[in-house]
Amino acid sequence: MRTELIRIGNSRGVRIPKPLIEQVGLGDRVELLIEKDRLVICAERRPRRDWKESFRAAGSASKDELLLETTEPNEFDRKEWKW
Repeated sequence: MRTELIRIGNSRGVRIPKPLIEQVGLGDRVELLIEKDRLVICAERRPRRDWKESFRAAGSASKDELLLETTEPNEFDRKEWKW
């Protein structure tokens, strides 16, 4: 599909037809990315989206070691560190 750039103050804009917005699932905010020589407009990514599923897929942390408990105190720990 071809479209024209429209002037918006000192910037330029693109009108995106409603069927394309619905097909892609764009909301009120979008992300603009440059990939090679292309401008990509995509739905805004929510920070930490899908984290819950990722943590669940990583498995239980019950066998993880705590590194701080296995290291010996150093000079800084003995003389300078205060709670």
